[in-house]
Amino acid sequence: MNEVVMDASAILALIQDERGAENLTAEIMDDAIISTVNLAEVQSKLVKNGYAADEAWETALSLIKAAEPYTSEQGRIAGDLITETEKYGLSLGDRSCLALAIALKAPVYTTEQLWRNLKVGIPIHVIR
Repeated sequence: MNEVVMDASAILALIQDERGAENLTAEIMDDAIISTVNLAEVQSKLVKNGYAADEAWETALSLIKAAEPYTSEQGRIAGDLITETEKYGLSLGDRSCLALAIALKAPVYTTEQLWRNLKVGIPIHVIR
C-alpha cells in the first residue's frame, strides 16, 4: 500500500476509540501520514481535553508513519480549494489535509461526513 493521509478527526477517533476507528486497520495505519497542520490540531484538542502535552504528542505520533511539513505547494493548493469547499464550511486545517493528499495523489481518511460531497481528484474515505 502507498501512503494514506489522515485528517485530524480520524486520528482523534482512533485515540478516543470513537465509532469508525475500527475502519482504520493496522494495514492502513502502517502507511498513515499527517500534515503538521493537522498534527497541531490533534495536539490542541488532546491538550484541551486534559492530556499532558508530552503525552498528547507521543500518543499522536505513535499512530502514524510520518508527519509531513506544510509546504508552500500545499499552501497554494489549500488556498485554491476555497472555491470548492467554502459552501461546505471546511476550515484551513481541513483544506491543508486535502492539500497534502492532493500533492501526493494519496487517499485521505476522515470522519467528516461533508467531505463525501467533495470532488477534488483524490479518494476520500469517510470512516463513519
